[in-house]
Amino acid sequence: EVQLVESGGGLVQPGGSLRLSCVASGFTFSNYAMIWVRQAPGKGVEWVSAINVAGDTYEADTVKGRFTISRDNVKNTLYLQLNSLKLEDTAMYSCARAKYNCFSGYWCYNNLDYKGQGTQVTVSL
Repeated sequence: EVQLVESGGGLVQPGGSLRLSCVASGFTFSNYAMIWVRQAPGKGVEWVSAINVAGDTYEADTVKGRFTISRDNVKNTLYLQLNSLKLEDTAMYSCARAKYNCFSGYWCYNNLDYKGQGTQVTVSL
């Protein structure tokens, strides 16, 4: 059974940092591209950052230069480092698996097959 379990969310002030983790199980983690998505209250889901099998990374324009995705294939864990957080980064962040290897964040996002429950990130004064 595929499982994706996120952690690391919390309440942080603007300009602060957080590190999200996503522990994967039930499949060969290193064989799949992975992606972080988020959903803010009252808004749709948007992709944030993706990483393919080779370790190439893709970031949405809204987070470029502030968020960094990485993976540890030994620990079966996906990470998202969030720096310089803004009020508009407040959302539920979830990790997801792409069905196939991908070469753009948008393509990854449109080919998801499993998604975790998410971890809440709240940026507030």
